[in-house]
Amino acid sequence: MTKFSDSLLIRVYYEDTDHGGVVYYANYLKFMERARTEFLRAAGMELDAIEREFGLLFAVTEANVRYHAPALFNDLLIVESSVMKMRGARIVFNQRILRQDSRKLLTEAEIRVACIKRNGSVARIPPAITNRLKKYI
Repeated sequence: MTKFSDSLLIRVYYEDTDHGGVVYYANYLKFMERARTEFLRAAGMELDAIEREFGLLFAVTEANVRYHAPALFNDLLIVESSVMKMRGARIVFNQRILRQDSRKLLTEAEIRVACIKRNGSVARIPPAITNRLKKYI
């Protein structure tokens, strides 16, 4: 099996920062959300297609985030994403945010998502999705 990690480049805009030019802590979660979407796209899956085909969505159930250093206005960030494990209705992602120029680790997180139906009930991840993702764990 090949360990697969996808990365997304994000520029920090003024709107992402607080009054001091430092990225507001909750915005790291937005950056990670974008990166998870791009990870799935790189693995050949679109979230809207999953909803259309299977009637399923993914919802974050837990976010364990550790902040090491601040990102600043106009920084270029690399958001790395990989799947740590997958079981039943859950996928656990490992995500890291680094400053592009120095490769300094700014933030790392373990994000757990659950597969759910539109009504909010939990659903097992379909084999078509697990088969595609398990080769990247």
